[in-house]
Amino acid sequence: MANFALRYDLRCPPFGEADHQALYRAALDQCEWADKLGFVSVTLSEHHGSPDGYLPSPLVFGGAVAERTRNMRLTLAALISPLHDPLRLAEDVAVLDVLSGGRVIPIFSGGYVESEFEAFGKKLSDRARLMDAIVPFMQQAWTGEPFEHEGRTVRCTPRPVQSPRPPILLGGASAPAARRAARLADGFMPTVPAVHDYYREECVKLGKPDPGPMTPTFGSFLHVTKDPDADWERLAPYAMHEMNAYGQWAAESGSTTGYRPISDPDELRATGMYPVMTPEQVIEKARELGPEVGILLHPLMGGTDPDLAWESLHLVESEVLPALRHHT
Repeated sequence: MANFALRYDLRCPPFGEADHQALYRAALDQCEWADKLGFVSVTLSEHHGSPDGYLPSPLVFGGAVAERTRNMRLTLAALISPLHDPLRLAEDVAVLDVLSGGRVIPIFSGGYVESEFEAFGKKLSDRARLMDAIVPFMQQAWTGEPFEHEGRTVRCTPRPVQSPRPPILLGGASAPAARRAARLADGFMPTVPAVHDYYREECVKLGKPDPGPMTPTFGSFLHVTKDPDADWERLAPYAMHEMNAYGQWAAESGSTTGYRPISDPDELRATGMYPVMTPEQVIEKARELGPEVGILLHPLMGGTDPDLAWESLHLVESEVLPALRHHT
């Protein structure tokens, strides 16, 4: 049947109903709920210095999620690797893999927000070099054996639980990022779906197995309700906040992320990026897209009130999941 997953970035805008503590508690409760229902994964994202407190430490939060769950994979999407010391990053991922019993999927990206790089004393111009180096570094680090790095001997212990190591995926929104992933990594997560074609072409060119087309999805957000129009009115401020926050970063960096500054909630709804659907509509579309469809729920999107988020999740549990499971 459909593969359900969660995602969190834990933005907390000033107009929101919940503060950081309430959102963090709700996210952990929702992860525990989803794990019991057979959700396949939870994705945790990373940004720094955002005025709304965007999650800066997915590895720390991931430790809390690991203790509240037993089966869901912990997808770190994406770790902005140029901002991290690679040895410390390897150690932290390894510890989370041990803590979770081998459930970590790290996705490394180059980042694109200049203010983040400035805050860490880094340069955007170094991204390509650092991203070329991150995969071979992790491959060596997670053997647990000493190796040479920049003229010194380093060692990452403990080793991750996964054998021979966690999968190493790269993320990005450009053709060079896609081709780098094909050359070096175990997989690729495009920020923009169209970039997947570059990854697929490069894999074939290199004689590697064709990864095939992207798995069909609903996108990166879905809210389920009996009254889509009424709930859109409640969700619109949070969706506007997320769209404009990402849109500002994209505009400042010249990146293509799919987000852009927008001022009209009706225009935002018309983009289709924030679907608000009845259980029946979700069931129909999921069946149309096929049994492998990925359904990503971002229940606290933009700092959404946890009570509103739970209303959607309870409908997923009571109406959507039983219908799709019965159908299969």
